[in-house]
Amino acid sequence: MENQVVEIIRIDYLAILFQFIVASGFVLLTFYLTHKLGPLHKTAQKLQSFECGLDSIGDARLPFSVKYFLVAILFVLFDAELIFFYPWAVNFRELGQSGFIKMLIFVAPFLLGFFYIIKKGALKWE
Repeated sequence: MENQVVEIIRIDYLAILFQFIVASGFVLLTFYLTHKLGPLHKTAQKLQSFECGLDSIGDARLPFSVKYFLVAILFVLFDAELIFFYPWAVNFRELGQSGFIKMLIFVAPFLLGFFYIIKKGALKWE
């Protein structure tokens, strides 16, 4: 009995092992071919960054305001929340009052966070 279970597990994982070998082989073959078929002569002109056909001017490491990153993070947070609203809205009638209460419990921390960032002035631009 125990040998049968071990044999079934081995057969089930054989497909995963095969897929891993094929994926790894593809990655290694791609690396090898791009290395062999890529440019052989590295000059300053080829190594220069290329952007929209224009020559690069200045340093790319310019300081940005933290507000840009804060707005981006807040957008991702509230955008991810909206993903959960679609299935709820589609099944609104079937879920009934119980589903509505569960969604309110789900949304409450987000609303508290939203009011907190408004109170702190995180979305105000100077």
